Amino acid sequence: MKPDLGELRSVDVDGLTMAYRVAGDPAAAPMLLLHALGEGEHDWHGVLPELARTHRVYAPDLRGHGASGYPERYSFELMRDDVLGFLDAVGIGQTVLIGHSLGGMVAVLLAQAAPHRLTRLVLEDCPTAKPGALDRPPLEPPDEPLPFDFGVVNPIRFQLTNPDPAWWEGTAGIAVPTLVIGGGPESQIPQELLAELADRLPDATFVTIRAGHHVHRERPAEFLAAVRDFLSR
Repeated sequence: MKPDLGELRSVDVDGLTMAYRVAGDPAAAPMLLLHALGEGEHDWHGVLPELARTHRVYAPDLRGHGASGYPERYSFELMRDDVLGFLDAVGIGQTVLIGHSLGGMVAVLLAQAAPHRLTRLVLEDCPTAKPGALDRPPLEPPDEPLPFDFGVVNPIRFQLTNPDPAWWEGTAGIAVPTLVIGGGPESQIPQELLAELADRLPDATFVTIRAGHHVHRERPAEFLAAVRDFLSR
């Protein structure tokens, strides 16, 4: 039997079409999944059915990705505002928020701007907002077409290299219970930065799952176990 992946839908968020997958009991507590750069809702398929056993799970395609709109304007702040608009558009008051990589940074900014919208926060191998911590030079467009808008890549890489200092300062004020999952030394994200981020957050746990950058994809059972344990506390 194929796993139940729910259904694909779309919603208008301030003129931007946001496609999303939704699965699970409509009466269950909401959970929002935010994907990495170049990915989409499809990247969560390996863990979504299990998460949907206990939650109403929403997995949107962020702007410039998948079946969502390609507005040619990209930044972490715009994606944060898109997600806040998405919560309003689909009628979610509070939610568990899980963000991977790019999605994790969007989640950090959302937690700073609207902590009252979150019940728990999970950051999977996400780049930190610490100034000077990362160097992501611009990339040349590939010759082959991509399943997302390449125009999103360099604006995001620029912000990773030159983050707003207020982002890092603001992490110390995120009181939402948080699980930080690192992919270990195989990851492209410096793990000491994730540990430092967890230390700055007022209520955070840091867990390492040696899977590289894509923890939920490469080690789904361990990822799910860590999330379940965190949510059950």
